Amino acid sequence: MKYTHYDYLDLPPGASASRIDAAYHNVLDRFGDDEDNGADFSAMVRLIHAAYETLSDPSMRSAYDARLAQESAMADAELKAALDREALNASRRVQDAPATLENAVRALAA
Repeated sequence: MKYTHYDYLDLPPGASASRIDAAYHNVLDRFGDDEDNGADFSAMVRLIHAAYETLSDPSMRSAYDARLAQESAMADAELKAALDREALNASRRVQDAPATLENAVRALAA
């Protein structure tokens, strides 16, 4: 699973600048200042800082949002193509018709 900067700050896309600032500080507060947490902790804090840096700068955020939109469109197109291929390859089965319907059709055909 690929996480976005919005995920790291626990924000929805389109959040305001003030919400970005507040979320950044809230997420850092949740992690605390304990430097003895190891490499995983340091890596997560770096990701949070990178997310804040990108989302708090309007031009960087605009470019980031455009890239996310492009990746989303490509993923949607890939999924649609895969589903279309599956639909073409799937064998179709006709459901058995109820006896009363079969008799009615035979009577009309006669």
